[in-house]
Amino acid sequence: MTIQSNRSSLAGGSQRAPRTTALVLLALLTAGCSQLDRALSVESPSRLPAKDLETPGSAALLVRSAGADFQCALGAYIVAGGLMSGEFVETTQTAARWSYDRRQIDPSESQYSQAGCESIGVYTPISTARWTADNAIRHLESWSDAQVPDRQELLAQASLYAGFDLIMLGEGFCSAAIDLGPEMTPAQLFAEADKRFTKAIAAATAAGDDSIRFAAFVGRARSRINRGDKTGAAADAANVPVDFVYTMPASSIGREQNRVYAQNNYGAAVSVAPAYRNVTYGGVADPRVPVVNGGRLAADKRDSLYVQQLYTSFDTPLPIASGAEAQLIIAEAQGGQAAVNIINALHARAGLAADFASSDPAVIMAQVVEERRRELFAHGQHLYDVNRLNLPLVPAVGATYPKGGTYGALRCMPLPDVERLNNPNLG
Repeated sequence: MTIQSNRSSLAGGSQRAPRTTALVLLALLTAGCSQLDRALSVESPSRLPAKDLETPGSAALLVRSAGADFQCALGAYIVAGGLMSGEFVETTQTAARWSYDRRQIDPSESQYSQAGCESIGVYTPISTARWTADNAIRHLESWSDAQVPDRQELLAQASLYAGFDLIMLGEGFCSAAIDLGPEMTPAQLFAEADKRFTKAIAAATAAGDDSIRFAAFVGRARSRINRGDKTGAAADAANVPVDFVYTMPASSIGREQNRVYAQNNYGAAVSVAPAYRNVTYGGVADPRVPVVNGGRLAADKRDSLYVQQLYTSFDTPLPIASGAEAQLIIAEAQGGQAAVNIINALHARAGLAADFASSDPAVIMAQVVEERRRELFAHGQHLYDVNRLNLPLVPAVGATYPKGGTYGALRCMPLPDVERLNNPNLG
């Protein structure tokens, strides 16, 4: 930019100067450009080959990069999944984004498949995050504790990120592929996630990091309940204290922002859906679903903006695993009075009446589902609950979409064409 400015300035001056002066200036410019060309021929030290960073001394950097990729992908997934599952409604005039909200996504669309996480793309950001985490794992497993003194801690972190990356692929997509491999079902992706969480548990135990260990137990319990392994899920979840929460940090920097806050509270690009406004229990507002009227129109200048209050700034951390989630996994797996007790304990913890009572398995299960809807609001989990539990789609299939067309029946996002066309192992 500076060179262009200089050239423009010289050209402008030469039109008013004598011809000799113009020739001198031209000679100087030519010499300057020649020197510039030589300077530009030198390889920039800021562009280093990947192999130079994949060394034991860069182990922490590899894991931090995997964490940053995961955090950004997670935020985008929470918003996109929330639009599909009825937690949020789309309130922009950007037609490319309406497919999430309308539940009609064509595999050829680039918004969900190739856009960055800042723009609420999901497939590429999640796939990138999964690769960077697995790449860090591969290197850490090839290095020794002598080469990387905190190797077990870093291995635990990378494995945790990889596990949750695979959870997002399995929960959000009808199918996916990893490392140019074959098309994988959600169940297969959850099985891969299970392996990463098992690695995280072992490494965190060796490192003495209970926080990562508990988070990995929650993640593995989630992968197992998703596959119908209720016994294994409950056993894992039982290891987690009820007051435990594991979060991913955020910041005011664009890529690292809390994407829910950026899209809802700040950008007014999405509004909280009607089903999550004024949520009460026993006539008392449920503090687990804090939503207020924003008092202004959203970005489309048509819809009223309703804003969530879980995340109140760009740098509010995003929760990825909690003891409350673990308790609800146990409640779903065991049912009966155990589930009733857990529901009431969570109510008491939230300051609500602990008066739920039933012996009807269907009623109890329905309340567990409702508790998950509330306890895990804007956590990125409701989309797969809608899918695996066959919950009603809201708004209903075929209802008129306010911005054009009708609501579709999608409960998961299709494998994108960009993956199918560029992966030699896919037809």
